[in-house]
Amino acid sequence: MSTTHFTRIAMAIAVLTLAACSTTKLAETADVTGKAVAAAPASPAPAPAPAPAPAPAKSAVAAVVADHLNPSSLISKERSVYFDFDQFVIKANDGPLIERQGKYLASKQNLAIRVEGNADERGGREYNLALGQKRADAVVRALKVYGVGEKQLEAVSLGSEKPAMQGHDEVVWAQNRRVDLAYPNK
Repeated sequence: MSTTHFTRIAMAIAVLTLAACSTTKLAETADVTGKAVAAAPASPAPAPAPAPAPAPAKSAVAAVVADHLNPSSLISKERSVYFDFDQFVIKANDGPLIERQGKYLASKQNLAIRVEGNADERGGREYNLALGQKRADAVVRALKVYGVGEKQLEAVSLGSEKPAMQGHDEVVWAQNRRVDLAYPNK
């Protein structure tokens, strides 16, 4: 075999190797004799079908069309988040209230409120103040999820100093373990 024959074979192997590795087909390639041969037209790979757009998440809370000064609006009526004994975890059933209040406050960037944490009468003064603060802080964190600004919220603890109900039983205590959202009167 002559060196010309080996050179042609090496060139053909190189061209075929490059063509096989390429994502774009060559317009023409060389056969083993070195003559140009038209390559079969490359068919474009079918484009993947576009993924369907995700459906917008449905909220369980109706769009807010009320305000905090309207006594018949839910923003005005539902302002308390209730807690279990010795807990500062927001219950799932208070999620819609938090969402409604959060969206409302986020839409009113100039409106600031006090988030007042409360405890029932069981427990010492310092303990109740600390628990009320933890409850207020939990509600503040939840409201921020909906875009409420830091400057709009002031978390304070009232401990057991401002009971919603008077008495010494579980029904009364359950009403006093809460956080109230205190809006300005104007």
